[in-house]
Order: sequence, then C-alpha cells, then structure tokens
Amino acid sequence: MGCPSCGAENPSTYKFCGECGAALALVCGSCGTRNPPPNRFCGECGGRLGAGTGAAALASTTSPPSPQSYTPKHLAEKILASRGGLEGERKQVTVLFADIKGSTELIENRDSEEAQQLLDGAVQVMMGAVHRYEGTVSRLMGDGLMALFGAPIAHEDHAVRACYAALSLQDGMRRYADQVRRTHGVGLEARIGLNSGEVVVRLVSDDLHMDYTAMGQTVHLASRLEQLAREGTSLLAAATLVLQ
Repeated sequence: MGCPSCGAENPSTYKFCGECGAALALVCGSCGTRNPPPNRFCGECGGRLGAGTGAAALASTTSPPSPQSYTPKHLAEKILASRGGLEGERKQVTVLFADIKGSTELIENRDSEEAQQLLDGAVQVMMGAVHRYEGTVSRLMGDGLMALFGAPIAHEDHAVRACYAALSLQDGMRRYADQVRRTHGVGLEARIGLNSGEVVVRLVSDDLHMDYTAMGQTVHLASRLEQLAREGTSLLAAATLVLQ
C-alpha cells in the first residue's frame, strides 16, 4: 500500500507508514472498516468516507492546527533556537503514540460538538503530559497524538522522559475519565506505545511543522505497540527499556 504522505510502499497489514508514520487507511464512520487512501466510499458498506460520527470523521472536518498553536511558548523558543543544529542530522529519539481506545463507540450517537469537546479534552491532557517532559507533539490524530522526545529538543535521557510522560498521561487521563463519567456517564481510557531509535530531522519550519525521516521503522513499531496495548496501559519496546 502506498503512503499518501511520502509515497513509500508498505505491507497491506500496516496501519501507519513505516517511513513517515502517516495513517495508511481511512476508517469508515458507519461500520469501522479500514479503507485505502484512494477510496472515497467504504468498500464494506458503501458509506462516504469522512462522513458519520466516528472520531476519524470528526477529525477530517477541520484543518489540523498549526503546532505553534498548541506548543508552549518556552518550548517553541527552544525548538526554533536549536533547529539549525539538527536539520539533516541523525538523532536518537523516543517516539510516543497515544490514543483513546474505542473512541468511535465513545462518541456514537452524540452531538458532534459535544463529541469533539470530549476528544479535545482528552488530547489536551495528553499534550500536557508530553510538554511537561519537553517532548514535541509532532502529529495530532483526532483522538490521539504522536510525540518525539530527543528531537528537535535534544535530551540524552529522552527514553526516561518519554516513560515519565506516559505515566503522567495515564494519571491525567484517569482523572479526566472520572470527570467525564460523572458529567456524561461514559468511560474512556488511553493506550500508549513507545519505541526508541534514529530519526533524521530534515526541516523545522517557523510554525514548528517538522519534516523528518524515521530510521529502522522506529515510528511504525511505536504505533503497533500502541495498537496492542490494553486500555489504560502503556507498552514500550526493548529499545526503550534498555535506555532506562
């Protein structure tokens, strides 16, 4: 399957590109079937992709925000100050993926504005945990995010910071889930995947958008671990464990 973002070929079983980490399939908001990027209609139920009430559908109705809009000012200044020294360089990083398990079921039959508020609140908790340990949110995905530790802000203890961020994220999500359960009568839990390896940061723009290449499928394995994690838990790769 060709990646819609970078063009790299990936096995048909992949959900995210092994080269750049972009999503490889569109999830139907009606039946939940994964469809390849060229499809405009679901191959299972015939529904229009991007329609419906699923988290992917909600995410597709708005333009992704600029990283500058959700990165704390002091971190943004550090990133821009250090970008000249890391563009084109190989960096050891830890990649963190986090999302809400079963987010489609969570917001099913809810008003779209109310559903988006529930997801936005969860993602805000996730971003707060990442920024607390000077990680960089490199991609928002509607009901989750991808973050890098060790680039563009360099930290030798990037794996430790990522693990602390994961613990903080799960703690924050438990508190947020208690609030949502009281006010909306629904539960939600996060799952997290972490992996460490090399990336090459090719460009950091003025608005903090990053163009980077992951080496050795660093990003793909972190994403797969997130998909395998049970609700309310975090899975880390051996490459991250040995750096503790």
